[in-house]
Amino acid sequence: MSALNTQRTIGEMVAEKPNRSKFFETLGVDYCCGGKKTLEEVCLAKGLDSQSILGELMVFDQQKNDSTGPDLRHAPLNDVVDHILDVHHVYTKEALERLSRMVEKVARVHGDNHPELLEIKKVYTTMQTELLMHMEKEEMALFPYIHQLATAEEAPQFHCGSINNPVQVMTREHEETGAQLEALRQLTQDYTPPEDACNTYRAMYDGLVELEADLHQHIHKENNILFIRALQRVSELGSKSCV
Repeated sequence: MSALNTQRTIGEMVAEKPNRSKFFETLGVDYCCGGKKTLEEVCLAKGLDSQSILGELMVFDQQKNDSTGPDLRHAPLNDVVDHILDVHHVYTKEALERLSRMVEKVARVHGDNHPELLEIKKVYTTMQTELLMHMEKEEMALFPYIHQLATAEEAPQFHCGSINNPVQVMTREHEETGAQLEALRQLTQDYTPPEDACNTYRAMYDGLVELEADLHQHIHKENNILFIRALQRVSELGSKSCV
C-alpha cells in the first residue's frame, strides 16, 4: 500500500481502500468522476487545508470502518466486470424503475405547492433514460470486449477501433450523470424534505440518496479501476505482440 500524501489522486485512494469513499462523501468530494484529481487539487478548489484533510484521512484509516466492497485492483479482470454487472447494474435498473414511479407521483400530487418537483422530475427522467442507454452500451459492447481481453494472448479487435474510444465515451457520460446527481441534490436542498412532505415524498428523497451513493461507487469502480486496468491490459498485450 502506497503512503498517503496530497499528490495522490482521490480515485486511487478510494480504489486502495474502498471504505475511504465514506470519508470523501462526508466532505462532499467527488471521488468518482473527479477521481483523477489529487487531494491537493480537490482541497484547493473547496478552500480546504490539504494537510489537515490528509491528517483526518489518516485518523479515519486507523478506525474500524466497515468495508464498502472488495478490493478490485487485484481481482481477475472478468471478476471486476461481473461485480459491476451483478452489484451495480442490477441495482441501478431496479432503483431507477422504482423511483421513477415515486418521482412521477410526488410531482403530480405536490407539484403545485413545490414547483421544484417538476424540475426534479425533468432531471431525473433525463438521467434515467441516459443511464439505461449507457448501461446497455456497456453490456452489449464494452464489457464483452473486456471479458475477451482478460484471457486473450493478444489484444482482440474492437469494432469501433481502439478501446480508448468507448472508454472516453463512457467516461464522458459518467460526467453527465455526475452533473445530474449534483443538480438533483441542489434542487432538493441536500435532500431535505419540506415540513408538509408525505411519507412517499420522504421515501423518494431517501431512495434518491441511496441511488446517488451507489452511482458514486458504480462510476468510481468503472473510471478508476476497470477502465484503467483494461487500458493497461491492452497495452501489455500490444507490447507482447511486438516481441
